[in-house]
Amino acid sequence: MTSLFENYGRWDVELVSGNGTTVTDSEGKTYLDFTSGIGVCGLGHCHPKVVEALSEQARTIWHTSNLFKSTLQEEVAERLTQFSSGDAVFFCNSGAEANEAAIKLARKYTGKSKVITFQQSFHGRTFATMAATGQDKVKQGFGPMLETFVHLPFNHIEALEQEMDQDTAAVMLEIIQGEGGVHPATEEFLLTVEKLCAEYEALLIVDEIQTGMGRTGKPFAYQHFPLSPDIITSAKGLGNGFPTGAIIGKEKLKATFSPGSHGSTFGGNPLAMSAAKATIQMIFQEDFLKEVTEKGDYLTEKLNNVFSRWPSFKGIRHKGLMIGIEFSEEVAPLMAELRKNGLIVLNAGPNVLRLLPPLTVTRQEIDQAIEIWKQTLIQKV
Repeated sequence: MTSLFENYGRWDVELVSGNGTTVTDSEGKTYLDFTSGIGVCGLGHCHPKVVEALSEQARTIWHTSNLFKSTLQEEVAERLTQFSSGDAVFFCNSGAEANEAAIKLARKYTGKSKVITFQQSFHGRTFATMAATGQDKVKQGFGPMLETFVHLPFNHIEALEQEMDQDTAAVMLEIIQGEGGVHPATEEFLLTVEKLCAEYEALLIVDEIQTGMGRTGKPFAYQHFPLSPDIITSAKGLGNGFPTGAIIGKEKLKATFSPGSHGSTFGGNPLAMSAAKATIQMIFQEDFLKEVTEKGDYLTEKLNNVFSRWPSFKGIRHKGLMIGIEFSEEVAPLMAELRKNGLIVLNAGPNVLRLLPPLTVTRQEIDQAIEIWKQTLIQKV
């Protein structure tokens, strides 16, 4: 009997400790964690520099409020704008809150209501972000959705051209649809979105909740293309596991969020900012990001070799250390077998395995994971 709402399909595993890529459960069994808490612990579990920063801050002051100035907020905001196309930052506590704030900012700035998003997208579970999400399964049972959200086929330029009009406040998209199956946007599609947004005086919102913070080998995934979004949303990896989120917007938007227009009790609190500052200092280094790209290529090559002769294998999509492996069969049984053998992975829909290992994963750990894959597939034959 549990006193918790049963809204999570929990695995029968309780993780009680972690160090880097390795986690240990309550029975003493160890695993390689290739989920990073669903793309959160980019620096791995309990990274010493983040632990040190949090511990020091916890001994100083935990919370004030946003009525007071914050040097920590200023420092983190400066780094986020330095490594993005934005000029101003609002801090919150999660990806859903960041996307909610982005939608509010776009509608208030433009004075328009319609927001275009895409099928199979995922933007959150608040009412606005649920309405923005292009997956019916997250909306079932909650009654009518908020109006003025339109969902179009992803990467479909003609559909976008037909839908864009003077009533459009924003186009909101993921560079790679994570929850939707690890599907990347094409450069032609992204550049067309940006062009149409400029033409119709709409804002381009890029949801970098899962793809940002170095996950794809760049500070933000949109930077693989010649794009300049009006608003970027960030969370997950921003605090390496400590809850924090942010929107990064262009200078022209600053006056729109005037005093009293939007807020967050805990957003930008000292603990979150100390974790984010330590995380950014490590991830936004050129050599670190280069290694993410190289390790992603290394892991993908190894996986292709493992699966090349597997009958249900359809292919791999990846950018940096964001990897989707597609099969013609459901992957839940394979995930369970991998866990038994000491490797934790995710899915992205019924037929796609999703790998989001810590960005600090070593080549030795990748090789260990590959051996577990091989062992598991042999057992399934």
